[in-house]
Amino acid sequence: MISTGNRTPQSPGRGEGREAAPTLVETAYERLRLGILHGDFEPGAKLRTEELRARYNISGSTVREALTRLLGESLVTAEGQRGFRVAPVSLDDFADITSVRKLLETETLSQSIERGDDAWEASVVAAYHRLSRVEEKLVDNPEGLLDEWEARNREFHNALASACPSPWLNHLSAVMYQQSERYRRIALGNRTIPRDVHAEHKMILDATLSRDAPLACRLLGDHIDRTLVVITRVLAKKEQAERTPARGGAKGVAKSGALA
Repeated sequence: MISTGNRTPQSPGRGEGREAAPTLVETAYERLRLGILHGDFEPGAKLRTEELRARYNISGSTVREALTRLLGESLVTAEGQRGFRVAPVSLDDFADITSVRKLLETETLSQSIERGDDAWEASVVAAYHRLSRVEEKLVDNPEGLLDEWEARNREFHNALASACPSPWLNHLSAVMYQQSERYRRIALGNRTIPRDVHAEHKMILDATLSRDAPLACRLLGDHIDRTLVVITRVLAKKEQAERTPARGGAKGVAKSGALA
């Protein structure tokens, strides 16, 4: 997890465990958030309060409060008095997300390399090890291991940034990471171009442990950029397929090309 001290603005989906049980709003928010990230609700889909009440067995006011939180994270959009929709997706939007994410994550990594101690290095190595164990099995079972991979990948990126002393940098980085996760999951429903994500992570790790900030930041930026290249191709193919009548045949199994 990103450690940002007592001044932390709460990061979406990255908070530490709480002693108290989650409230109904928090539970509804988390289930809706995961539903959007996992693609249970299509981009642009209307989020009807009555349908969500029945789906999650919660009150209308709880649904509205959860949707308002998601509005603040740009995962849903508001239509005035007409309710909420799942936020749309586009290549321009993801290109913007990628650009901002690079700025934030390379800065948090640079500051972490400058300030991180032995405990920070150990946390990065441990997170990389856990991620590697999943990546070794990901090719054979991408769909079954996607949730675990996402969790381990998030932990690795968090560990890289965890010595950065700025709560706001960490918070904003978490927001942009969540936005990119949504696009990765959309892309992973389709066949992607080959890519050795494990090797990319290993190079980032090695440069980080060598305290070579310029190299580590360049490798991390390239790593994030490659996801934009992959998803650009995937969404372009998806748009083309939607314009072309289907000729039968199953979709290809997702590979790890879009992961970052």
